[in-house]
Amino acid sequence: ADEIIDLRGAMAMLNAETTGRDWNFFRDESYRLFLKNIPDEYRLELEGIVKGVNTKLGKEMIDIRDIIAMNSILEMSWYYVPWLDKVVNPTPPGHCSAIAATGSWTKDGKIVMAHNNWVEYVIGERWNVIIDLVPEKGNRIIMDALPGFIHSGDDFYINSAGIIVTETTITQFGGFDTTGTAEFVRVRTAIQYSASIDEWVEKMKKNNNGGYSNDWLIGDNKTGEIARFEFGLKNQFRERTTDGYFVGANFPVHDK
Repeated sequence: ADEIIDLRGAMAMLNAETTGRDWNFFRDESYRLFLKNIPDEYRLELEGIVKGVNTKLGKEMIDIRDIIAMNSILEMSWYYVPWLDKVVNPTPPGHCSAIAATGSWTKDGKIVMAHNNWVEYVIGERWNVIIDLVPEKGNRIIMDALPGFIHSGDDFYINSAGIIVTETTITQFGGFDTTGTAEFVRVRTAIQYSASIDEWVEKMKKNNNGGYSNDWLIGDNKTGEIARFEFGLKNQFRERTTDGYFVGANFPVHDK
């Protein structure tokens, strides 16, 4: 509970410095944009986190607007704010580097996947949670996360169906659809309910809002196949192999 309150303060400070918006802006706008497309399953989970924090601390310290804002902070600050300001060349910050390899490119022929975050210290030092989640429906999930998150955000996922996922952000991306479903909802749905690379991709694409545009590296431990899914608002490309590697480091791979 204390870590969630602490993270809210760190996010509020960082986003005020980088966007000029106070925390009420992120609370109100994320609630207005995203609540309607959050399934009951995840809304109840978010409300449970809020209740847990307030019960533990003995007073009303946080509400549903705070926890939605925290879970959507990457897409709100890096994609929605520049879109709102009509920035011609927005620059979501370049952080991550990642690699996925399989087949003859690895020692035992199985998938190797690795990822660096390179996030700001004020957030990175708080990225200290490993969640082992067994939902009532869908796959068991192991992921790293920030306190109060129902997704990873980092991203690093493993599910009980053998799907493993990471990503690197595409910089200088400007598309955003205010009617779409939040990225944090779609990525949680994808890892919870997918048993194949194709299922994961289709769930991510459903009602895409363009937020948190990434080169996603996806692996299926059942088959040894890996894929790179370049995922923008409109332009999307998928590559796959059972003998090779894919990398990402904040650049768009395809010319279009």
